[in-house]
Amino acid sequence: MDCNPLYITSLNSGSNGNCYYVGNSKEAIMVDAGISCKETEKRMLRLGLSMKKVKAIFISHEHGDHIRGLTVLSKKFGIPVYITPGTLNSCRLNLPDELVRHFSSHETVQIGSLKVACFPKVHDAAEPHSFMVSCGDIKVGVFTDLGVVCDQLSLHFQQCDAAFLEANYDEELLQNGKYPYYLKRRISGGQGHLSNTQALQLFTNFRPSRLTHLLLAHLSKDNNDPELVEHLFNQHANGTMIVVATRHMETPVFTIGAASGSSAGTYQTGQSSLQLQGF
Repeated sequence: MDCNPLYITSLNSGSNGNCYYVGNSKEAIMVDAGISCKETEKRMLRLGLSMKKVKAIFISHEHGDHIRGLTVLSKKFGIPVYITPGTLNSCRLNLPDELVRHFSSHETVQIGSLKVACFPKVHDAAEPHSFMVSCGDIKVGVFTDLGVVCDQLSLHFQQCDAAFLEANYDEELLQNGKYPYYLKRRISGGQGHLSNTQALQLFTNFRPSRLTHLLLAHLSKDNNDPELVEHLFNQHANGTMIVVATRHMETPVFTIGAASGSSAGTYQTGQSSLQLQGF
């Protein structure tokens, strides 16, 4: 079983599209497919990652920024889509039956040597779920679109070597911003998104000593500031690498496990390329 290390990247993170990659040297999964197939391919190519290694796409919920590119991506590469019946019913996607796999709450799905634990989260969607991807002892959490920090989230966060964690909005920016009242209430009312403060409390109260990388995800374009949230978390990092996953481009690929503590290869922002070994 080839489990050590795992490689992770955010291909895009934000209300314009979400797609997260977790894999080892032989296989990988994606969580959500909210950017176009063409853009997904371009970003994977720039990172030196192969779509041939992607063996499954797990869908967290039915909102457009998580499924926009799903049908084309799944059909083009023949990738099975793991989705709850309620989410599928709410998606109205034209997915071939042979590519649909259902999962249920608290189920663990085996994808080659990867295990994907699925657990419910609080969000204004039909059957929203978060995921913990593991191989051997290495565990990576994908935790976005969260109305509150529930017991399940806290439990799984404590087990992570790395995590994608939502830090959607700054309370003051949201309160004083241009959004209408009903939208502000949706975001902050307990079934929408996590604030910077809520995410930080989870991080400081439940961070395991093994957590080497925290990728802050799904930042609001209008109600947050990447520099603000990065500075906020770095004050409490204590050795954890803090990375802001953006809505504009992919992050580097980070190595989680034996070689943790740095990105794999050398990221060249001018050329938007990451040269990887063994991919």
